[in-house]
Amino acid sequence: MIQPDLTLETAPPSRKASREARRAQLIEATIETIAQRGFARTTLTDVARQAGLSHGLVNFHFETKEKLLGETLRHLYEEYAQNWQQALADAPNDAASQLDAMLRADFNDTIGSPQRLAAWCAFWGETQSRPLYQQLCAPDDERYNETFVNLCADLITEGRYDLDARRVARVLRVTSDGIWLELMTLAAPYSMTEARSTLYTCATAFFPRHFTALGLNTAPAP
Repeated sequence: MIQPDLTLETAPPSRKASREARRAQLIEATIETIAQRGFARTTLTDVARQAGLSHGLVNFHFETKEKLLGETLRHLYEEYAQNWQQALADAPNDAASQLDAMLRADFNDTIGSPQRLAAWCAFWGETQSRPLYQQLCAPDDERYNETFVNLCADLITEGRYDLDARRVARVLRVTSDGIWLELMTLAAPYSMTEARSTLYTCATAFFPRHFTALGLNTAPAP
């Protein structure tokens, strides 16, 4: 009788895969811990407890709190960049749909989760994290901002709006960031649906023929 080949089912994960999985587990635990305790009060011991692992294992993978926080910020930003880039790739190629994709990308269930919003706000609010943020995130921030400006410029041309693309893009970005902060500071935060509607109300003020408070205006132009 021919025995089935169970190699793929029974082979243990490689050491590299196991190491990466453990680091990912610790980074997720760091995000949870920052959300609960804040940036300054987070310790390696707290992260180890949240992950259900030993303090020594945290030290083995990251050595210091500064390195752990740096890798956590890197992870958050890579996740954020992948999110908006994938949103653009999945959207139709017209300027309104592409801008709509970028607006929505900030408020999906993963990027907009309470834990991730809390972690982002903690990094933004800590003076000592700003040089790290600039080092890790500034190049991709510039790419994101230019993409936003270019989409606004295309929509302004298409709709014959009398607007400055760079300022419109800035207002939309600042509004999105402000909603994130408000969701974290209100005693009774409003829903993600209301958050999106608030951002779309801002977009509608600039592009009334392309957006409504509910999102992209799909009605044919008059």
